[in-house]
Formats: sequence, structure tokens, C-alpha cells
Amino acid sequence: LWPYLLCRCVGPMVISLTLWLAAATQAAAAPAESNPAPVVHSIPASEADQGVASDGIHVYAVDNAAIGKYVVADGRKVGEWRGDRTHFPHLNSCSVVESELVCAGSNYPAVPQASVVEIFDKDSLTHIRSVSLPPSPGSLTVMTRHAGKWWAVFANYDDRGTEAGRDHRHTYLVRMDDDFRAERSWLFPAAVLDRFAPSSCSGADWGADGRLYVSGHDRPEIYVLTLPEAGSVLEYQETIAVTTNGQAIDFDAVDPGLLWSIDRHAKILVASHIPPPDLSKE
Repeated sequence: LWPYLLCRCVGPMVISLTLWLAAATQAAAAPAESNPAPVVHSIPASEADQGVASDGIHVYAVDNAAIGKYVVADGRKVGEWRGDRTHFPHLNSCSVVESELVCAGSNYPAVPQASVVEIFDKDSLTHIRSVSLPPSPGSLTVMTRHAGKWWAVFANYDDRGTEAGRDHRHTYLVRMDDDFRAERSWLFPAAVLDRFAPSSCSGADWGADGRLYVSGHDRPEIYVLTLPEAGSVLEYQETIAVTTNGQAIDFDAVDPGLLWSIDRHAKILVASHIPPPDLSKE
């Protein structure tokens, strides 16, 4: 299915031309100039290495093969899951969908790249099932639910964990059906790719405003994107400064104005207040 979406009946020269056009037609994303979004919650969590998810009452700190469950109100740890690195080599992010914690996993930095969706019961953190995906155009870093569809990000990098012929520009947003089958895909704009380099997209979630909020691997910035009216390249809207440096993110399930992220060096879960978009500029 992936070759069909990305290159069936389309030669490598056309793929290269698409990437070149994406870079040539998008304005560069400037670093966020405003003060960082104010921090509302700060919760120490030993598992805060890859990302965070929220159900509004609890937050879930994500490590490569571990998940910790914490109460937002007082920061208490009330649950955990530990897996072995043989079967769970690299969880990247998680998202709460009804009663489940749906997580994006990969075999990064091994090649060929392989991706899997790992699903847990969010109350007990019991592992329910794995959905191994077909050969994909990168390593799965995001799996979230929006508008009745699954939305995935497949990341590629400049240094390691990427198959020959790809780099950070070959990072895709993919819309999937209920069975995690790819339907459509979009490239990221050069404006954001330049900020990702030499790494890639580590996190993404849809805001209540219908826009896609995206994080990279290292910079204290959130990039706001929208689906294009035409074409195959996401449209860059703005950059929001935050206090944390990259990795997976998730909007709070109760307060849609709060965006959770992690400080992986200090091992802290952080909720930042994200202001609504300024519609007067549109």
C-alpha cells in the first residue's frame, strides 16, 4: 500500500521534484519571538523521556518501554507498565482514545524501518494488543485520533535510523482508516523541516481549532499547520514558543487550552497554556 501511495506509477525523479517544490514554495519558519507559553502544571516523572498523553484527570509519561500514570491534580503516581526492549524497542508517543492508550512504536534506530501500534487499557495500563503495520515510509512517531480517522507521522532522520535515500525531508503525515490502513499522505513544509533538521517530527496533536500542532526533537517550539486546500504539502501557520525541547505532545482532554509536553532532561511533564489563534491576522 505504501508504494501505491508514495511512488506507484511515479518515478523517483517526480518524488524528488515534489520535495524540491515543497522547499521552494514555502517561506522559512522563523523562531518563535514571543515569550514561552505559560506553564500551568509541572509534574516530575521518571518515564518522561519520549512523550506524554492526557485524559484530563491523569497524564501518562512515555519512555521507550515504560509508561507511568500520574494524577494531574497532585502529581501522584498511580500506575505503571514495564515492557522488555526485545518486544517493545522504542515507544515514541501515546494518545488517549476512549478507554485505550494508543501508542506509536518503532524499531528505531534499526533498519529496515518497522512500525507498530501498541494499545493499552488506560486504567490498568495492561497491554491489550499490537498492530504491526506494513512496510512504511519511515518510523512511526505519532498516532492520534481526529475527525473519525487515525493520523500518523512517519519520521526520517539525517543521521541514523533511516533507510538509504531518505533524510528528514522524507517525513510524512498519513491519514488512516479504522484498521490503520493508509488513505492519504502529506509532506511537511520546508518552513518546518528546516527546524526539524537533522532530526524529525517527534509529536503532533490536533487542537480544538482544527489545526495540527507539531513538535520536533530538540527545539522549544510548537509548529502550527493546516491541511492544504490543494496539493500535497501541509501549510505552515505559526510557531509557538514553549519551555520544553521537543518530543511527543498531547492536548489536555478536559482543558483544550493546555498542551502537555516533556522536559526529558529534567524528567518533568509540563502543561502549557496555548492561546487561541489570532483570527484578526487571517
